[in-house]
Amino acid sequence: MKPPPPVTSDASEAVTPESLRKQYESGATVDELVAASGLSYGTVLNRLHDAGTVMRTSWQTRRMRQDPQARKRLAAHLRTLYEQHGATLTELAAAAGESRRAARGLLIEAGGSVRTTQQTLTMRAAGRAAERHKLALSLRARYEAGASVPDLAKDSNYSVATVYRLLHQAKTRMRSQHRHGPTPGEGKQP
Repeated sequence: MKPPPPVTSDASEAVTPESLRKQYESGATVDELVAASGLSYGTVLNRLHDAGTVMRTSWQTRRMRQDPQARKRLAAHLRTLYEQHGATLTELAAAAGESRRAARGLLIEAGGSVRTTQQTLTMRAAGRAAERHKLALSLRARYEAGASVPDLAKDSNYSVATVYRLLHQAKTRMRSQHRHGPTPGEGKQP
């Protein structure tokens, strides 16, 4: 049997002490954090200590997990993440310090129903569309207050074409374009 490949430093750095602490305080054990993160037991412990985590005994963990109110709160929190923020089951599992299967069970316990992948993608796209609409309305207000399209593009880190498209989506009445050069009729000899 081949040993698992070593965890790269990039992956280990993505698991922050704060995220480990949050999962631990939600009821995950050190062993579960090791399995979920791919980090060594010692590294997980060091990161928990770096984050100032107050460690529990195994009986405190069992008691915490047996507390029906704590389980109910966790299940309700996962349902909120899932239904209102478009989280996936994998993201719920990470937030709860549980497996995907356990996170799915908690979601169902809280009265939630599991979405299809397509439903999740549609939900996330709708969220992005709402944010884009908010941005378009903000750009429209600034444009109508006198800001130029190039200035809006620079301030928002979008291209001029994207700013024009967003202004158009917000049904912005555009100012007349500037003319560079002589106006019609100037410079003509009679």
